[in-house]
Amino acid sequence: MLLEVKELRVHYGPALALDKVSISVDEGSVVAVLGANGAGKTTLLRTISGLKKPSSGEVWFGRSRIDGLSPVEVVKAGITHVPEGRKLFPDLTVLQNLLLGASARTDKEEIEKDMETVFEYFPRLRERKEQKAKTLSGGEQQMLAIGRGLMAKPRLLLLDEPSLGLAPRTVEELGNIMKHISEKEGVTILLVEQNVGLASRLASRAYVLQVGRVVLEGKMEDLAASDTIRRAYLGGFSKVNTS
Repeated sequence: MLLEVKELRVHYGPALALDKVSISVDEGSVVAVLGANGAGKTTLLRTISGLKKPSSGEVWFGRSRIDGLSPVEVVKAGITHVPEGRKLFPDLTVLQNLLLGASARTDKEEIEKDMETVFEYFPRLRERKEQKAKTLSGGEQQMLAIGRGLMAKPRLLLLDEPSLGLAPRTVEELGNIMKHISEKEGVTILLVEQNVGLASRLASRAYVLQVGRVVLEGKMEDLAASDTIRRAYLGGFSKVNTS
């Protein structure tokens, strides 16, 4: 077990955002967290990455409890969070944004190798490495956000809505790259996503959140194939193609 979240409760002021949420992620796997807007998906990732402190419960990474760590300490432990909305540094270049992803590392030669790997995944970033991030298209910005996350050399990658606002062709391209990162590089992924088609391609297991609680968990293919589940918990998503 690489990640284990136990009975997590999180508040925003008096409002309860997560209520005794428990999930587990095996090393080398891709696990999806599904649910409609406001279900608590982003809060879960923010809490795992140290951006939000829980009211109670525990977060374990490997054999270490991490729910008391700062975001920087969580990154050093081996977890990278690619947030919803990309959160790039708009006035810095592509190259500068990528190097910031490696700011906690000191292995210069390995950093250079990983930079080359990111450019192999995302050739457009190589072409635009001297451009400011704010001049990139939405798809290119998402590629940069994922590339920056990979520069930290994570064991666990937290991805929050990577397909949001992107064209179907770009979503397909990103899906192929994320699949490669998982299967060939061995990076474990916890994926928050409303695009059930993308989640179905990548994840073997999934949890469904509703109003801050885990209401379902199981094989991704079973959850995605159920019309009842989609109508009740996923905002009425249409039937998806999982091929």
